[in-house]
Amino acid sequence: MEEQILINNEISQLNKIDAAKFQQDLIGWFEAEQRDLPWRKDQDPYKVWVSEIMLQQTRVDTVIPYFHNFIEQFPTIEALSNADEEKVLKAWEGLGYYSRARNLQSAVREVHEKYDGKVPNDPKEISSLKGVGPYTAGAILSIAYGIPEPAVDGNVMRVLSRILSIWEDIAKASSRKVFEEAVRKLISHSNPSFFNQALMELGALICTPTSPSCLLCPVREHCHAFHEGTEKDLPIKTKTKKHRHVQIVAAVLRNNEGKFLIHKRPSKGLLANLWEFPNVEVLLPHINEKEQLKDAVKELFKTDIEIDEMIGQIEHVFSHLTWNINAYKGQVHFMEKEAEDLRLVTAEEMKEFSFSVSHQKILQQFIESEEE
Repeated sequence: MEEQILINNEISQLNKIDAAKFQQDLIGWFEAEQRDLPWRKDQDPYKVWVSEIMLQQTRVDTVIPYFHNFIEQFPTIEALSNADEEKVLKAWEGLGYYSRARNLQSAVREVHEKYDGKVPNDPKEISSLKGVGPYTAGAILSIAYGIPEPAVDGNVMRVLSRILSIWEDIAKASSRKVFEEAVRKLISHSNPSFFNQALMELGALICTPTSPSCLLCPVREHCHAFHEGTEKDLPIKTKTKKHRHVQIVAAVLRNNEGKFLIHKRPSKGLLANLWEFPNVEVLLPHINEKEQLKDAVKELFKTDIEIDEMIGQIEHVFSHLTWNINAYKGQVHFMEKEAEDLRLVTAEEMKEFSFSVSHQKILQQFIESEEE
């Protein structure tokens, strides 16, 4: 009861909005101005699901070619369910946040086995799938099935914080309920698909984070922040934790047959199950970093190597840390044996393995150094 009172207090402006007119203005704009995106060609729940997972933390322009390629390789629930994880990660290569791909395939397998290959249209059932949070569940249910469920992401919270003058910190998980309740009261029951997509589109194109284009906004007459001149003060969002910088040394190593030494990251944690070149965090500044890598490779892989000249430096930024990588090239002199997570592969064979973006860049630097 206390939570409901808090929500009602935070969205008091709701009572002043003509919901029917707001829906009409918003959806009318979306019908006329929506971007031509491949996942909007039909309302296939599987395609909506794939697109929403890909769009998390990733720009639309980046996602489009990946979406086309992914759907071409795995056009159905059954195809993705039966696919080898290595092929799925390869199709995801470069998008980052690889746990999204693993969780998607795991959830798709559950849909294939438990729901006979049909994405559930029940809020409780769909929310129980791995990697499907409240936003993704709401997006699939509203866009694919026409069920009036809220789909609240950062764009939607920004738009509604301005329209309804909500001064809750959107960085706090508890604030989501305030925005979900607002959507439940505003959403069009006749066209929830276009309503939710229109809110997202408005946040992406018009009601942007730093310089909202209020004069082009189709719902500005409903917007409290526009009338009060507070659109640049909202939303309230506290800063995240301090970003950590990690110094790494890596090397592209070949044996006398020209094969490359690669290894697979652990199955849990950052960039899980992706392949990479030997590397180690530089923890001892008083010891040469090449020697630190050489010692680590010897200890971890029972392999003797020689490291030559540097081929480049790479900065790779994650949401919570930055890798500063010094990349070298060198030779494998002796290797005890290959393993499931440690391989010697030709350049052609390497194309079949999934690498993180940073190690794709290291490989490119190696290729360029060989051409000089």
